[in-house]
Amino acid sequence: MASVLKRDSVFENIPSIKAKTLRINLNPDIYGTFAEIGAGQETARHFFRSGGASGTIAKAMSAYDKDFSDAIYGIESDGRYVTQARLKTMLDYEMQLMEERISRDNHPDRLFFSYANTVATIDFSKRYKGHGWIGIRYQLDPTQKEYDEIILHIRFKQNEARLQQETLGILGVNLIYGAFYKYHKPKKMLKYLYDHIDKDTLEIDMINFSGPNFKEVDNRLMSLQLIKNDMTDAVMFGPDGNNLLPAAVLYKKNILALRGSFRPVTKVNLDMFEKSYDIFIRDKGVDQNNTIVIFEITLSNLKASGEIDEQDFMDRAELLCSLGHSVMISKFQEYYKLVEYFNNYTKNRIGLTMGVNNLVDIFDEKYYRHLSGGILEAFGKLFFKDLQVYLYPMKNADTGQIMTSNNVKVHPRMKELYKFFKYNGKVMDIIDYEPEVMHIFSRDVLKKLMNNEEGWEKMLPEGIAEIIKQKQLFMRKTEEQETE
Repeated sequence: MASVLKRDSVFENIPSIKAKTLRINLNPDIYGTFAEIGAGQETARHFFRSGGASGTIAKAMSAYDKDFSDAIYGIESDGRYVTQARLKTMLDYEMQLMEERISRDNHPDRLFFSYANTVATIDFSKRYKGHGWIGIRYQLDPTQKEYDEIILHIRFKQNEARLQQETLGILGVNLIYGAFYKYHKPKKMLKYLYDHIDKDTLEIDMINFSGPNFKEVDNRLMSLQLIKNDMTDAVMFGPDGNNLLPAAVLYKKNILALRGSFRPVTKVNLDMFEKSYDIFIRDKGVDQNNTIVIFEITLSNLKASGEIDEQDFMDRAELLCSLGHSVMISKFQEYYKLVEYFNNYTKNRIGLTMGVNNLVDIFDEKYYRHLSGGILEAFGKLFFKDLQVYLYPMKNADTGQIMTSNNVKVHPRMKELYKFFKYNGKVMDIIDYEPEVMHIFSRDVLKKLMNNEEGWEKMLPEGIAEIIKQKQLFMRKTEEQETE
């Protein structure tokens, strides 16, 4: 087995881009192709300039013309070029050529790789900053039948195409270098992608690892690293645990979002979702087939008890995914920021499902003091166009009164503002709720669960308690407490 790590360990801590490319070029086993579309051959250029590129580069190309690109890679079903599907097609095609044209008999120790990107840089009018897909398919062992793969999506923040091209070239080098030399530390590898790149110039909003050397990598946890390390503002993953590109998932969709801690997900959460969804899809402006439901957790919620507990995050994700839902983690503590984010990708109907306490918080001025326009500026963004709030009632613990949009108590200064939105139909009560589950709160379930008390199972959706017990979710802290 060709050991990449042992062969060049003397160079391990050299940080420069030239040192990274030279280390790869001087490794006699690493050999592959570069296919870069849309922003020049910026990554390959670094390898050519550092010297010794003939030992690494089998081919470098840029099928810049669309007809040429289609002739080589075929036409995508959606006719688009800057997509994950196009990137996958490029990687498939180039790796197949490597296998066909490079003899294993003559080169038994060669580690094949195919690096590709398909990118759109900033347009002439500077209205669209540009974005792209980048990926590498490669081997760490020449006998490896199944390839490893890393795919990511980026958004440019710079205002010049030249600067974006330079950033892309550096990122490509960092990805290839990390793939071969930092694959065993995927969390750190994410950080290394920004070597010599300012985070203000580039956003990475999706990444997926796959292949035999990444079997232990949970892509949901990699998503969390992106947002935790300030690489992006929001990430999404699907029921299968693979990361999704928010822009692609949300594009021109009707969106229903439910925010919560989901620690764990309870019968109340499910009732809130099911009842609000029924109202949402009955709206004549909503096409059910073009609708997505998102269970959203804020980063501040994950940090509620201090630093982010990654295992706690994974426990929540495990349950939500088991119910078949897409999950979003965001930095948007205020609801108006979440809606503003959605509005970047869709002009269709947006629904927010929330409890009475959340609605009261929305009408609290303290959350908007940093805005020049205060609460009015926030509400202009929050209730923009087709937003609808679906309000789940709450039982007052002291009086037993059911609190709805009709008797909710907001600050006296906010009463008239609240009335305006209420009477304009922006807030709609969920009236067919299940009264017998109203008393359930995630924090109470968690407390019972961790203290090994009885009865918590009945507070959860069908099958959830079994998953918690089987996988020992949220039970870790109980064991820690026993050892104290």
